[in-house]
Amino acid sequence: MGGPLFLLISYISITLLLYGVATASGEMSAYLPVPGSSVAYYGQRFFSRSLGFTLGWVYWYIFSITVPAEITATYIVINYWSPPLHIAFWLTLIGAVMIALNCFPVKVYGEAEFWFASMKVFGIIGLLILSVVLFFGGGPSHHFLWFSNWSNPGPVKEYIVTGDSGRLVAFVSTTTFSVFAFAFAPELLVVTGGEMESPRRNIPTAIRRYFYRLITFYILGALAVGIIVSSNNPNLLSGGKGAGASPWAIGIREAGIKGLDSVVNVVIVLSAWSAGNSYLYLASRALYSMALAGNAPKIFTRCTKSGVPYYATAASASFSLLAYLNVASTGATVFNWFTNLINTGAYQSWICCCIIYFRYRKASDAQGITDIPFRSRFQPYSSMFSLFGFSLLLLIN
Repeated sequence: MGGPLFLLISYISITLLLYGVATASGEMSAYLPVPGSSVAYYGQRFFSRSLGFTLGWVYWYIFSITVPAEITATYIVINYWSPPLHIAFWLTLIGAVMIALNCFPVKVYGEAEFWFASMKVFGIIGLLILSVVLFFGGGPSHHFLWFSNWSNPGPVKEYIVTGDSGRLVAFVSTTTFSVFAFAFAPELLVVTGGEMESPRRNIPTAIRRYFYRLITFYILGALAVGIIVSSNNPNLLSGGKGAGASPWAIGIREAGIKGLDSVVNVVIVLSAWSAGNSYLYLASRALYSMALAGNAPKIFTRCTKSGVPYYATAASASFSLLAYLNVASTGATVFNWFTNLINTGAYQSWICCCIIYFRYRKASDAQGITDIPFRSRFQPYSSMFSLFGFSLLLLIN
């Protein structure tokens, strides 16, 4: 969409904006690490009950609608092999497995996610190493890639219109689209804060490690993708048949490494499958927690003997039916629809997080509270920067 340079700048920009959100939510979570905590909980406690109520429903809606988005993403990558079976079969299979895993006790879910997470970490590390090898000509053809895909077709592209206006539109579009990869990670750190051991010591460590992961896996990953695959490759997310394959798989195939592209694509498929599984779990638990707090109908508190909230899971899983929009439209088009919806929710969440932090900061300063286990030296200015940046992105999304 925008070329390798705009992709890299977009990932760096979002990472910098997220610094204010993550350190703000981390400070509140470290100061008040209560079980069941969330940004919605802090919104109710530090701002107003109405904001906490609204954020709770926003999170449930966004977590739920991310499930069909991940089903769509999984199918797009599967379409790399141009499977002969009808699209509805694959959508049903992908969604059914996600729902089935969430019907088992949480121990089964946790075990599955452990192996999925391990696979993703080792997978991205391996791909980064492979990118370095290809960069220095270690592929079968011994062709040095260097930054050849930056010079041809160029580091930046035009989008929709031509000239400087086209490059501006390309940068804005790339930035807004890139947010999908980062959505709701800071909020999940808050959720786990109330459950971890010694949260006042471990939450600051988790925040720092989160940014190390962003730099290693996201920013370096964006740089590597721009090196190994050309931005005008027709197999990227273009809406055509067979399009939308993982750029890693495309780059490996272009390098002439036989068979490895399919292996990488399998890893990408399982990663998207895992993400959908996780978001369905988060959506069902968000609805269950709201029902316990009296902010949702009591029927959603009903659980199986193993503790699975089956009505909350069913209500959240019903959003997966939206994945069948792929039957009438291309996967790329449907995925763009979902991405815009999810990004809008992410912007709203991060904006509210900054506003809640300002109220918390003002209250703690007014009361002379000094027992703050974690506070960034750049606060509250980094939150002001994040509030401005995400408000702007929300308007132009």
